[in-house]
Amino acid sequence: MLTGCSVLAPKFTKPELSVASVELVGGNLMQQNFRVTLNIHNPNDRTLPVTRLHIELHIAGEEVATGVNTRAFVVAAHGDTQFDMSITANLALVLLKLASRKDAHADTIDYQMTGGASIDLPFLRDLPFHQDGSLALSGLR
Repeated sequence: MLTGCSVLAPKFTKPELSVASVELVGGNLMQQNFRVTLNIHNPNDRTLPVTRLHIELHIAGEEVATGVNTRAFVVAAHGDTQFDMSITANLALVLLKLASRKDAHADTIDYQMTGGASIDLPFLRDLPFHQDGSLALSGLR
């Protein structure tokens, strides 16, 4: 019976997420609130009805920002959609991490973006994602 269910379950490739823009909307020294415009690409041949999205951003191994989007949206098959979400960050922690780095003269710092999209489809409820990369520090100094 489980084999039959796995045949019926749709096969989805993980959506690709990228940051289109970031805007500071308020905060203080310890906590900043940003409006982040994200682009989500659906590489699948079916529409992707997203009901919720959560993201955590880690820089140099420390969680520095989190965000949740609870507004439902649909990404067309083989399509792209941009949407805004609020993210709360602790830039003071980032600055402390940068100051304590062993290689203080490096041009980049590593980051990891993890999270998941809640999908409104039978047999498919959550699509986790993980993206590694590096941020250029030239504009921060």
